[in-house]
Amino acid sequence: MRLLLVEDDVMVASGIKLGLTDAGYAVDWVGSGERAEEVLAAEPFDAAIIDIGLPKMDGLELTRRLRRPEMPCHAMPVLILTARDALQDRVQGLDLGADDYMIKPFELPELLARLRALLRRSQAAKTAVLGFGPIELDTATRRATGQRGGHAVNIDLGPREWTVLEYLLIHAPKPASKDKLLQALTGWDKEITPNAVEVYVSRLRGKLEPHGVALRSIRGFGYRLELSEAPAA
Repeated sequence: MRLLLVEDDVMVASGIKLGLTDAGYAVDWVGSGERAEEVLAAEPFDAAIIDIGLPKMDGLELTRRLRRPEMPCHAMPVLILTARDALQDRVQGLDLGADDYMIKPFELPELLARLRALLRRSQAAKTAVLGFGPIELDTATRRATGQRGGHAVNIDLGPREWTVLEYLLIHAPKPASKDKLLQALTGWDKEITPNAVEVYVSRLRGKLEPHGVALRSIRGFGYRLELSEAPAA
């Protein structure tokens, strides 16, 4: 899951980002509402954590703008953070489209629990099963299956192999660029190198081929799922 943290306090942002990263999320951070709006209009995220007290465009105005139908992220879960312990501020945030809120200071385990709840509801609202030919990925049960001898069989995927396959399935039959796969795996921090992406793709390719699905390399761009000419029996 890829998250966007919108927080102008560097120390607070660093602490939240570290906690979320340790919990297994890919987290990107921006310090202003203007930058957040720009990023969310151009890149996909699974959820946003937005501080209300941002300079210039505050978190309430940012939330309102993100809910416009023309924004690609208009249905994305939004959790707002506020140091304002006033009921009206919390009500206004929810009315403008936030899905939940937390009052500073807060404990990280509660933030993680609220995020999990928001992401579960968001995923449940989407199609739970992604498919391409004989391959199916059930995002609700986290189960990947293929076909061997006319029967469904499990495909054992590591967390990053899952992320790569999920991204490819969402965009199939269109190709996915290596840069976009890199972002899906790590966000902007680039802790994983492009060469490492090739390693995960190679492992995934070996697991898909027995099920009649090929993972083709497109020179100078990225990868695309295709049905094999001779699917495995």
